[in-house]
Amino acid sequence: MGTIHKLSPVLSNQIAAGEVVERPASVVKELVENAIDAHSTQIDIVIDASGFEKIQVIDDGNGIAPDDVELAFMRHATSKIRDRRDLFNVHSLGFRGEALPSIASVADVILKTSTGGPGVEYHVRGGKTVDKKPAAARRGTDITVSNLFFNTPARLKYMKTPATELAKINDIVNRLALGHPEIAFSVTHNGREILRTAGRNNQLQVLGGIYGAKQTQKMLAFQNQDLDFKISGYFSLPELTRASHNYVVIILNGRFVKNFNVTKALTAGYGSKLMVGRYPIAVVNIEVDPTLVDVNVHPTKQTVRISKEEALCNLLTKTVAAQLSNQNLIPNVMDREHAVKPKYQQIDQIAFELDQNSKHHHVDELKTADQLTKATEPVDSPAAPLSKADADDDSTAGPATAPKMIVVKTKAELNQPAVQQFQSYYQNEPDQLPFGGVQTNPTTAANAAPEVEPELKSHPTANTKFPDLVYIGQMHGTYLLAEADDGMYIVDQHAAQERINYEQFRESIGAVSSDEQALLVPIVLEYSTSESLLLNDRLELLKAVGIELESFGKNSFIVRKHPTWFASGQEESTIREMVDWVLNNGKISVADFRAKTAIMMSCKRAIKANHHLDRKQATQLLSQLAQVEDPFNCPHGRPVLVHFTNYDMQKMFKRIQDPHESQTKHN
Repeated sequence: MGTIHKLSPVLSNQIAAGEVVERPASVVKELVENAIDAHSTQIDIVIDASGFEKIQVIDDGNGIAPDDVELAFMRHATSKIRDRRDLFNVHSLGFRGEALPSIASVADVILKTSTGGPGVEYHVRGGKTVDKKPAAARRGTDITVSNLFFNTPARLKYMKTPATELAKINDIVNRLALGHPEIAFSVTHNGREILRTAGRNNQLQVLGGIYGAKQTQKMLAFQNQDLDFKISGYFSLPELTRASHNYVVIILNGRFVKNFNVTKALTAGYGSKLMVGRYPIAVVNIEVDPTLVDVNVHPTKQTVRISKEEALCNLLTKTVAAQLSNQNLIPNVMDREHAVKPKYQQIDQIAFELDQNSKHHHVDELKTADQLTKATEPVDSPAAPLSKADADDDSTAGPATAPKMIVVKTKAELNQPAVQQFQSYYQNEPDQLPFGGVQTNPTTAANAAPEVEPELKSHPTANTKFPDLVYIGQMHGTYLLAEADDGMYIVDQHAAQERINYEQFRESIGAVSSDEQALLVPIVLEYSTSESLLLNDRLELLKAVGIELESFGKNSFIVRKHPTWFASGQEESTIREMVDWVLNNGKISVADFRAKTAIMMSCKRAIKANHHLDRKQATQLLSQLAQVEDPFNCPHGRPVLVHFTNYDMQKMFKRIQDPHESQTKHN
């Protein structure tokens, strides 16, 4: 008897489930994508015990015909492709025909569906049909998945804590909601609503619901196109970043995908405005002819191949760079104080209940509970951030408009309730400035706007002109204090000179051929055989920045001259550092290498901290800073200066008071 035999359909589906159904979030993704393909306008997701006990997805889409219900649970059965040509022209999110049979092979599934006529209920458990009967069902589909992995208990060993699994589900739904803002989504866990979107086709509003309305004020809209691609979306200002690139959401023809090159192109558009190791919050919508995309690379369809990917990346990088070039990127120091702090009580309670009922509890993963979701709020209200760890990165939620403020003019007025003061004296009057003059209440326009569902706006285009700074003094030999008409500025002298040097070196490196210095004693560099082979292949790259290496033995090189902008006494260390950088970064363009070299040199020759400057030196530094192309960030992405507005200063010294705070004190 032969040893080769055909696997049973149930076992085949369980093997496929290992690729398609990795965790509860995978089930949610497949079921919600099916609902989206069914042209649903509302999708409700009900979760119990982080999806291990129950996942229910209810939609108002087209539904499934009664005769097709059983066929839908057969492997490789689908309504979305008919011949091989459709594989290269995919318009739907799911098309492989593996999701439903794979899920049903490792869970208990009950499907209720109707196309508008008589409905049907179909029950499958462990890949075997249990029951099929007529049912009264509204138009759409209601599918419930219970006891996930009940017949494959080994899979449960690799699950994380319930808090982590729920965070994964929430992240999946967030990305689907961003990709389809025209659909109203809701997620309920253990009877508590943790996410809701309005379905008004407003992607910025969905962003506000996920990250908080306060963050939408720091988002820039962009759009551009070429012959093959049309891109649009939002990305955050350099001051709003995260430690992971997971906050960059790429939507390709309505499908959220992962693509490292596109993410890298987005961050490249920031240039030196983004700190090393930090990533923006962004949503990148890409529209392209489906024939230029291969989505059949992986069963989960999150990894795709894009034809002409380099052209797409160049378009995105140029678009982001152009948009940022028009912005005033000086951060306001008081943003965090003005923001309303997020509330974590409900999130912590959810995490506590999950872990109390879990058999997979790990104390060291409790921190992931903060990534669960937001407290139940109206759709347009701000929500808590995804993680408490990011709270120090301005991940705070706050009202879209500023609160009403009052101005206290005399000491006697402090004895009266602040709200009464405001109503009786100052509601219809402008604020009086010290020593005469009139100031318009900065919140008048905000107060006049209705408080019902404020429209979320992207960050307005700011005046990019550098402020006319007047030097005041120096603090701890590190920070320069200066004033302008709109408030006070604090300048990091090291970061400021780094930026000045960087732009000077960037120009100098491009003209190295006419500005070089011969060495009296040549420098000999020795490397291993593997390093020597790499260097021989990259000599032209080094030559482009003025470093000419000549072979000097088996694994040695000699340097006879160098660019004159090298710091005196640091020639050899600079050359060695540049050569090491080339060895560690093989595939890099000449332009990128010149930029990296300029960054390295600018840092070496900048003023250090605890270096005291006289008034003439400080004034000259501020004058040079005002003339550079990008005075807002050092080459490493750190801010060069921060701003205290006149309003911030008045509020700090209690010349302006918040009526809500005052009322609380009187009560």
